[in-house]
Amino acid sequence: MSIPQTFVQELLARADVVEIVGRYVQLKKGGANFMGLCPFHSEKSPSFSVSPTKQFYHCFGCGKTGNAIGFLMEHAGMSFVEAVQDLAQQFGMKVPEDDASPQDRARAAQQREKQTTLNEVLEKACKAYQKSLKTSPRAVDYFKGRGVSGQVAKQFALGYAPEGWRSLASVFPNYDDPMLVECGLVILHDEEGQDAKRYDRFRDRVMFPIRNVKGQFIGFGGRVLGDDKPKYLNSPETPVFSKGRELYGLYEARAAVREHGYALVTEGYMDVVALAQLGFPNAVATLGTACTAEHVQKLFRFTDAVVFSFDGDSAGRRAARKALDAALPYANDVRSVKFLFLPPEHDPDSFIRAHGKEAFARFVTEAVPLSRFLIDAVRDGCDLSSAEGRAHLASNAKPLWELMPDGALKQQLLSELADLVQLANRELLNVWHPGSQSSASKSTKKYQNDSTSRFESKGYSTKTRQKESTLRGTGQGRQPTSRADHAARLLLDNMAALAQLSAEDHAMLCALPEPHGPLFTWLERQFHEHGVQPWVALREGLHTSESELYALQLMAGYELGVESDNAEALTELRHLLNRMLIDQLKLDEDQAIAAAKTDPSALQRYRELQARRKVLTDATV
Repeated sequence: MSIPQTFVQELLARADVVEIVGRYVQLKKGGANFMGLCPFHSEKSPSFSVSPTKQFYHCFGCGKTGNAIGFLMEHAGMSFVEAVQDLAQQFGMKVPEDDASPQDRARAAQQREKQTTLNEVLEKACKAYQKSLKTSPRAVDYFKGRGVSGQVAKQFALGYAPEGWRSLASVFPNYDDPMLVECGLVILHDEEGQDAKRYDRFRDRVMFPIRNVKGQFIGFGGRVLGDDKPKYLNSPETPVFSKGRELYGLYEARAAVREHGYALVTEGYMDVVALAQLGFPNAVATLGTACTAEHVQKLFRFTDAVVFSFDGDSAGRRAARKALDAALPYANDVRSVKFLFLPPEHDPDSFIRAHGKEAFARFVTEAVPLSRFLIDAVRDGCDLSSAEGRAHLASNAKPLWELMPDGALKQQLLSELADLVQLANRELLNVWHPGSQSSASKSTKKYQNDSTSRFESKGYSTKTRQKESTLRGTGQGRQPTSRADHAARLLLDNMAALAQLSAEDHAMLCALPEPHGPLFTWLERQFHEHGVQPWVALREGLHTSESELYALQLMAGYELGVESDNAEALTELRHLLNRMLIDQLKLDEDQAIAAAKTDPSALQRYRELQARRKVLTDATV
């Protein structure tokens, strides 16, 4: 879907960023701006500023910055298109679609209208279930027995579906409305030769409403109070609900995920509710299905660290194995994925009640890193004292290793796997790809050879300097004059690298002054809206952008056909960004020291910045 830039500008002109942000953050007037506690990191003194004149927000603590659309993307985890549509709906504006036919536009509008109606039907049912909970001693006793407070029950909109086949008929006078079937609240049983029968899907169950990241009700999970089967019952797949894409509790956990620095993924609704009650409000759960790549991708919109918490039994191990497969394509060098295994007799809720919050927190910190869990998974059942067992391990490892994005983590795992198989890296790659030298082998060698030369060349690789020399020799292009220039060129040439960047990287790049910041913001918008595009497609899209001239100057001569290596480009980009972050952290440290004269808490901020800079420096040198 292509949204005209003129419409986006008109939308931003109508929207008041103070009003939009104020719906989620308590703001107070402070001079020309409004101030509040940053929703993107934990802080005690307000450093989050919203400017009504510039129509931008900026946090002086974590560096997050952007406009009204950017805030919805960052805070609610929406894509660019979703944020524009959500904002347009608030102002009664219709989003134009340049690349859609009138028929497609009409169908899209009809689909959006239906989705809104289904959300409203589900919200009405949720309120009815909440009301029923207050009049059901059995349901109230169940939640009290699990230690759920009234405050947490309200936060998660918990409810109760009464006994009886048609309880919802008192909520929806038109019980025959097809919408009730379409959103999964009512089952239509149609037998040949008989009249169709309608009855409630959820009966005599405590109810867990499921919301999307925008807070809209999209489905339910229901748990029996007795021993009936199935124990848990979910809404079916509907136009607004897909188990493979949604996570229970993510809407409620958004702020806590950012505050705690990681998302805790569990297996059940009650785990999420209980963990929120007991000090872990950053928990979410899959919806009765295995963890999918879409689940992982959605989580990485909110954090760069995910901990999967599973039971220690065989079922928990199988669930963890599926989560590993889903996470591997996103396991780059700046993200953390870990696996927490509890004793077989416990789930997170029962473990905390038996051993306490501190014991569970210790388990979280000691969770198994993805790299170790991968090694454990591929060596399971392999006798490494025999050639056959080592060969079996190599066979197990190939499909998992190849799922990973290129980078230092992937290369280190290659070395560990090769050691276990008792082969050199190159020999193992030749086993996996007989008769051809793998690009991974090339990138491994280049990564090792360039690590020191790149440090001595301000982050630019030998290959890049050779390419730029070629361009200068033909009179085309210009050598980047700054790290930001070079990072822009790398991302324009390899847009897929945007998916490998951390939230810290994105914030830094988009906050840069002209001409860099506007270009990175435009590029991110294109990525969210259209996905990965080659330079030739980006060049066409730049025609209506103020960044066009700057981008064309950067990319002049890149069509010369000089061979590109994605793995090397990613490594080079990582070094550049690390150095840019280090420079920014130095400036932030100076500001913190200056602020410490009047604000003693700024010293803690200084120490945090210094520690972060040391981590980046160690990773870059």
